[in-house]
Amino acid sequence: MIQKLKNVLRAHAQFVEMIKPPQVGQIVWLKVALLGNLPGTLGVCFHVYNLGKGPAGQYIFENGEYDGFSPSEQEKYLEWVGDCEELKNYKFTNVIRVSRDYQAGIFNPAFCK
Repeated sequence: MIQKLKNVLRAHAQFVEMIKPPQVGQIVWLKVALLGNLPGTLGVCFHVYNLGKGPAGQYIFENGEYDGFSPSEQEKYLEWVGDCEELKNYKFTNVIRVSRDYQAGIFNPAFCK
């Protein structure tokens, strides 16, 4: 079931560009293999910050790996596929908490979309 949903999201994403700035709860998929993930792996934004070049976002992926992406990196590596209402109010405190939240399944709603 999850694989079928991922396929639907991938097909939809071919027609949608990442045209809006990152927002907490924003679901993306990877355009390329990155952080031990294959192209098409889902990720979710858990923190937005300013790099001076525009808003940057930190994303965590299905395998628990996470990284920050500048505006140009977002365009190059990420494709927006939707938003996760359950995570839009997630409050980033530190990466140790993010790892614990991942282990506790807090980000699972984004990966089941």
